[in-house]
Order: sequence, then C-alpha cells, then structure tokens
Amino acid sequence: MAWIVLVMSGVLEAIWATALGKSEGFTRPLPSAVFGLGLVLSMTGLAFALRTVPVGTGYAVWVGIGAVLTATYAMLVDGESASLLKLVLLAGIVGCVAGLKLTH
Repeated sequence: MAWIVLVMSGVLEAIWATALGKSEGFTRPLPSAVFGLGLVLSMTGLAFALRTVPVGTGYAVWVGIGAVLTATYAMLVDGESASLLKLVLLAGIVGCVAGLKLTH
C-alpha cells in the first residue's frame, strides 16, 4: 500500500510543479489552487509512505516520478524542447527509480 501511495504522491508532485509554473507567481487563481491542493496531498502521501519505505528510497522515487512526469508534460504540452539526449536521460531516471523499488 505504501508504494502505491508513494507513486500517486509522485504524480501529484508533477501536478503541483506544473501548476506552480502556470500560476504566474500566484496571480492566477485556478493554477494557484491546484498547486496548493496538489502540494498538500503530495506531501501527505509522501509522509504516509515514509512510515514504511526508507526515507532515502522513498524520497528518490517521489522526486524521480515527479521530475520525469513534469519534464514529459512540458515537452508534450508546453513546447519545451525535446532531444534524444533528454529522452535518454529521463529514461535513465525511470530505470533508476525502478531499480530502487527492486532493491527494497
């Protein structure tokens, strides 16, 4: 159960990070609200998961999921540049996150 919550919290990290960028310094109400709610839910889920998952592993997985999803969304939706090297590096993060799960 902790691992499911951890993955969901990583997804929420990507949501709040993206919303933060779209909030334009908290001047746009909807993205600002999505940021706030996503942040609280993401941190709550991370805290829950870290009761079972070791903190180093849990935090690395949480950050990795959030980083990969945030970067992928930015490339697919927001027009951020994509290159083969960037995709390979993101795949490397995914591989490392999966490896951390396998070693736990």
